[in-house]
Amino acid sequence: MALTVRQVAGHIGADINGVDLAQPLAEGEVQQIREALQRHKVVFFRGQQLDHAAQIAFARQFGELTYAHPHDDTPPEDHPEIFTIDPTRFEERYGKGFREEYRKRQYSYFDGWHTDVTAAVNPPAGSILRAERVPEVGGDTTWTNLVAAYQGLSAPVRAFVDTLRAEHRYGGSGRVAGDSEYAKRINDNLLVAIHPVVRVHPETGERALFVNPGFTSHIVDVTPSESKQILDLLYAEITRPEYTVRLRWEAGHVAFWDNRATAHLAPRDLEHLDVERRLHRVTLIGDLPVGPDGRSSELVAGRPFTADHRVVAGV
Repeated sequence: MALTVRQVAGHIGADINGVDLAQPLAEGEVQQIREALQRHKVVFFRGQQLDHAAQIAFARQFGELTYAHPHDDTPPEDHPEIFTIDPTRFEERYGKGFREEYRKRQYSYFDGWHTDVTAAVNPPAGSILRAERVPEVGGDTTWTNLVAAYQGLSAPVRAFVDTLRAEHRYGGSGRVAGDSEYAKRINDNLLVAIHPVVRVHPETGERALFVNPGFTSHIVDVTPSESKQILDLLYAEITRPEYTVRLRWEAGHVAFWDNRATAHLAPRDLEHLDVERRLHRVTLIGDLPVGPDGRSSELVAGRPFTADHRVVAGV
């Protein structure tokens, strides 16, 4: 079968069929997938048969890979690129109260939305997530198009936000409170960067909103009140339903998204259900974001997110 691309929502998302991701891709197939990703921001491959090694091999055809995650020191053995997303894994590491503590920090609808690892000075260029085990009910992921969100603003507001920069900090607005292992791990491995609020895509030249409810702490050079109001305006824009697409996961499904032009919402409907959900993610090493004025992002704390990233375990 020839590779085909089918758009699935008005502003974002496409299904790609006719390709086996477990096999090396032809040069033309790599280019078709790259072009579909640039146009649709997130693409879906359904019913694939991948293990860790095959997922890594597929991803390497699009760039070099990061270490699993800036705050993970237990990726699968022999596969340091794999970040496993499984709530029971975090409970085993940080204790049964971890999820409740996490929920307490999430005080609004916006909080679940995020772009991967934007606290790094060079956030990942792309993310590839495959489902190993998913529940029959719930657990969907939603993505939003940050280019469409920027274009949806009025011209005067676009001109204003083009001039702004914001701090992105792992853990949110400041040091994570408490003396838990999780808090120590975050605070002992600070990851902080200043990014443009509007990012110019390095391949397409499109402008995208680059604020992140999960990591952006504040707009710099404005008052705290002004920062909150600006961010609330932008968060409301990036989460408008018309800019989004939602995936009903099944085992073997793979999602590949452009992390420079999207944010996504992890599922919030499983906490009360006794179900299992395990997915595996790899991320492509990114470059420094650049704003409309040509200024690049600035490192505040930590170091660039690359293949050799490691954390100091909290003690």
